[in-house]
Amino acid sequence: MQHTVKEYDIVVVGSGAGADIVDAALVRELRVAWVDRGPLGGTCSNVGCIPSKMVIFPADRIVELQEAGKLGVAAQVQSVDFAAIMERTRRVVRETQAAIREGIQQAENLDFYELEGQFVDDYTLQVGEEMIRGQKVFVAAGTRVFIPPIQGLDRVDYLTNESVFELTERPDSLIIMGGGYIATEFGHFFAAMGTKVTMVEMLDRLVSQEEPEISKLLEKRLSERMDVHTNTRAIAVRQDSAGIVLTGRDVLSGEEREFTAQRLLVAVGRRSNADLLKVENSGIDVDERGFIQVDDYLETSKPGIWAFGDINGKFLFKHVANRESVIVWYNSTHEEKIEMDYGAIPHAVFSHPQIAGVGLTEAQAKEQFDILVGTAKYSDVAKGQAMMEEDGFAKAIVERKTKRILGFHIIGPYAPILIQEVVNVMASGGTTRDVTRGIHVHPATPELILVALDRLREHH
Repeated sequence: MQHTVKEYDIVVVGSGAGADIVDAALVRELRVAWVDRGPLGGTCSNVGCIPSKMVIFPADRIVELQEAGKLGVAAQVQSVDFAAIMERTRRVVRETQAAIREGIQQAENLDFYELEGQFVDDYTLQVGEEMIRGQKVFVAAGTRVFIPPIQGLDRVDYLTNESVFELTERPDSLIIMGGGYIATEFGHFFAAMGTKVTMVEMLDRLVSQEEPEISKLLEKRLSERMDVHTNTRAIAVRQDSAGIVLTGRDVLSGEEREFTAQRLLVAVGRRSNADLLKVENSGIDVDERGFIQVDDYLETSKPGIWAFGDINGKFLFKHVANRESVIVWYNSTHEEKIEMDYGAIPHAVFSHPQIAGVGLTEAQAKEQFDILVGTAKYSDVAKGQAMMEEDGFAKAIVERKTKRILGFHIIGPYAPILIQEVVNVMASGGTTRDVTRGIHVHPATPELILVALDRLREHH
């Protein structure tokens, strides 16, 4: 039986950053099909940045109280209402979904398909029983949790960054498999809540994309609150009367040891959803990791189909997806195209201590440029001394000749806020002078950036 194909001006797959394209198209009174299997609103608002920061904020307050003794303040946490923290988070997620749904119901020229779509032909998707085709197609279908092929994992009840928000009771103990952003943020959260946390990471350091000295300090500080095991590959998982038992093998020595906890959280990475969409049926190329390949203008190998957000594998951050959506819409509606600039993409890790960075690492910069490096500790500035912040630091990477800032990395309090000053300068190709020209408040934490830039020297 031949399906009739419903024709649209625009088809959008994904309801995270894809919503921006839908809004822009509806303003132009274009006929739009919007496809999303859920959860409505995408990763960020349902299981990513928003809910994770809502649980981490109280965790930050708890650790600040626990560390207040060094300032001469004797404080203690009397009780933590874990169930209330989790329910507040779920409520905000529900309210966000309800607001999006209400917007969909009121929109004209919009057909919303709350189903999984699959490409069946050029510019054509099958969604449930329906066939839909768009003159232009925008794919922003994101990523999903990567579940590693570990013996026995499919036979135990494990948590992911998605299901973890459904918890109503605090686990007494938790093994976290992984050591990246998601793993270290949840490690901080659960340890603050009073859970005994064990982190198992197969690489030789946590948050491996960061500067090695940042990884080292994070591991040192987290190890004060939990058990951290790097160089440990998870090889098997089983359930027994004591809970979940994870067998890990030391990458260097080959020795095996077992870790036991009430619950297991799997946080070893994300994988592209392109395979679920069967993008090859519309002539869309993917890379060896399964992410959709795009050109500098975010167009796929198929003209008239764009891919943005996590599914193109460039930077898996919502703030990047938001910017990409602007670029994609512009390029789809103008003859003259503009390139997406990835030169000054900031990121943050809301662990404790916090981490933030922008631009190149020292190792990356060395390959391309003649560089100078400057570092400063929080304790090198008056405000840092007042905070009694002993370990945290900032690291600047600068091109020697031009003094152009190539990268900047911070670990310590307010790192995600402090980095913004550098991001704004780097975004316009700025130099150290563009930061130092402005008078900085004294004593305040942004002076940390000035000191790091003031200490530039050869680094071997």
